[in-house]
Amino acid sequence: MKQFFIFLILFITGMNFQTNAQIERIEPPNWWVGMKDQSVQLMVHGKNISGSEVTIKQKGVKIKRITPPENPSYLFIDLNISEEVKVGEIILEFVKGGQKQSVKYELKEREKASAQRKGFDNSDVIYLLVPDRFSNGDTSNDSVRGMKEAPNRRKIYGRHGGDIKGISDHVDYIRGMGFTALWPTPMLENDMRRSSYHGYAITDFYKIDPRMGSNEEYIELSKKLKQNGIKLIMDMVFNHCGSSHWWMNDLPFPDWINNYPDIKITNHRRTTIEDPYASEYDKTMMSDGWFVDEMPDLNQKNPFMASYLIQNSIWWIETAGLSGIRMDTYPYPDKYVMAEWTNRVLAEYPDFNMVGEEWSYNPAIVSYWQRGQKNKDGYASNLPSLMDFPIQSALVNALIEPEGWNTGLVKLYETLALDFLYPDPSNLVLIADNHDMARFFMQLDKDTALYKLGITYLLTTRGIPQIFYGSEILMTHPKTNEHGDIRRDFPGGWANDTVNAFTGAGLKNEQIQMQNFFRTLLNWRKENEVIHTGKLIHFAPENGYYVYFRYNDDKVVMVVLNKNNGTIIVKPDRYAEIIKGYKSAKNIMSQEIIDISKEIIVPAKSAIILELR
Repeated sequence: MKQFFIFLILFITGMNFQTNAQIERIEPPNWWVGMKDQSVQLMVHGKNISGSEVTIKQKGVKIKRITPPENPSYLFIDLNISEEVKVGEIILEFVKGGQKQSVKYELKEREKASAQRKGFDNSDVIYLLVPDRFSNGDTSNDSVRGMKEAPNRRKIYGRHGGDIKGISDHVDYIRGMGFTALWPTPMLENDMRRSSYHGYAITDFYKIDPRMGSNEEYIELSKKLKQNGIKLIMDMVFNHCGSSHWWMNDLPFPDWINNYPDIKITNHRRTTIEDPYASEYDKTMMSDGWFVDEMPDLNQKNPFMASYLIQNSIWWIETAGLSGIRMDTYPYPDKYVMAEWTNRVLAEYPDFNMVGEEWSYNPAIVSYWQRGQKNKDGYASNLPSLMDFPIQSALVNALIEPEGWNTGLVKLYETLALDFLYPDPSNLVLIADNHDMARFFMQLDKDTALYKLGITYLLTTRGIPQIFYGSEILMTHPKTNEHGDIRRDFPGGWANDTVNAFTGAGLKNEQIQMQNFFRTLLNWRKENEVIHTGKLIHFAPENGYYVYFRYNDDKVVMVVLNKNNGTIIVKPDRYAEIIKGYKSAKNIMSQEIIDISKEIIVPAKSAIILELR
C-alpha cells in the first residue's frame, strides 16, 4: 500500500510538471518606453505554455491580445506600452493548472535623440569586411564548446577566427584610411555544421555568434566606431535562416517556413516580380523557394513572422545604435512585408538609411524598389537605397573593352545617363565588387592603372561608395573564384602573419602605393562636400577619355579618366559651359597647381582630379 501511495504522489507530481508552463525564451528580450509605435509583440517559447493565463500588473502596460498558435510550446502576446510607463522591469505572470510562473521583462529608456539618428549618406564611404577573415583579436573564442563547427584556418570555407575584438583593435586603421562607415557581413549566431563563417545562415536572430564575441562587445564596437566618426551598418537577412535555427525542431505554425519539409529551391527569377506576363507558378517559386538546402525560406506572409523580423530590426537599431542596415537578397522575401518593414523602421527613425541587395544589371529592375518610384503595378517598396549593380557591371566593361562606338567608356556614360529611372540616384550604393564576386582587381586582369581609373570613378561620381576590404592593398585570389577564396584573410590580422597591412610591414611596393592612393583620395573626399552633394555634369567619352565635373556654389571639381596607352591633351573649349572663367587648378593627388587656360595634359592610363581655381 505504501508503494502505491508513493507511485500516486510521483504520478500527480509528474502531471503538474507537464501542465506547468516552462518559459525558455521571450523575444524580443526587452523593449523600450517612448517608441512612436507603442505596441510590441512578444514571442514566448516554452514547454506546454499554450492555454496559460497571462497577466501584467503594471500601470500603462496592457495586453491587447494573446494568440496561442497550433504548437502548444508558443504564445504570442501583443502589448501596448504607453509613455507614462516607468522604465524598469515589469512582471509577466503565467498561470496554468494551478501553477504560476513569474517572468521579468525589461522596458528600457531610449538613448537621447535616438529617433533622430542620422543614417549613412553621400558623405560616407563604406568599408565592407567579412569579420571571420579580417582580424583575430581574441583567440580564446575561436572554438566554443557545444557549437557545431570548430576553427580550421587551412580550409577556405572553414572558420578562421576573426572576431569583434579584431575589428575593434583596428578602428584606427579604418578611420585613418578615410572610411566613415563600416559594413561587416552578419555576425549573428550561425551554429551550422560547415561553412558557418560567412554569417548568412542565422540560427539566433538576437544573439551575436560567441565565436565573434557577445552582444555587449558588439554594442561597445558600435560606440567606439561612433567616437571615431564611423557609422555601423548591420547586415540583415529576412529571406531565410539557417537549417540549425533553434525553432526548426519546434515550429510555432505549420506555415512558418515555406516548402517545409518538402524543400523546393527558388528559381532565382527576380524579374517575375515586375514582369506583367509572369506566371503565378514562377512568381511563387521565386519568393517561396529556398535559397539553398541549408537556408530554410521564411514565410513573411505569416503575420507573426513578419512582426518578428521587423521588430528584430528595430531592436538591433535601438540596442546597438546602428546607422544603417544592409538587407540581404532584398527581392526574395514577400515584397509587401518588405514595404511594411521599410515603413515601420522609417516611422521610428525618419533619417535612417537602408540599402537593399537587388543583383540586377538593369536599372529598370533596381529602380522598382526605391522610395518614391511610381510603379505601373502600384507597388511602393519605399526602400531608400539599393546596391548599384548596373554601374558595377558598366564600370568593368568600360575598362576592359576596346574603345568603340558602343564599347568601352561609353558603356559607363550611357549607364549613368539612365539615372532618370531612379527617384534618388544619389542615394545608391556604388560598388566595384563585393564579397560574392571576383575582386575588382581580378576582373581587370590585375591591371593596376585601370584599377586606379575605376576607383577614382567610384569615389568621385554620384552615390555612396563601398569598398571591399583588401581592395586598398590589391588583395587577389589567384587559385579560384570560390567565395571562400575571395574572402581571404586580411594580412596582419593574425599573430603569426608575416605580412601586416595594418602597419605596412611586408607589403610589396605596389601594395603600399595603392594603399597610399586610397588613403589620399578617401581623406580628400571626406572633406569635400562638393563630392557628397554637388551636381554632376558629364561629357560623352571620345578618343578613349571621359570627362565629368562635380560642382556646387563654392567649388568645381574636374575629373578626367584617360584609358589610352599614351598621354592625351584635353582642350578646355569643349567644357566652357562649366570651366569658363577658371585659369588654374590643383591636382589633388600631386598637390601641383597647373594652368588649364589652354590645355590639360593627362598621362597614359591615368586619372586626374582637379580643383578648379
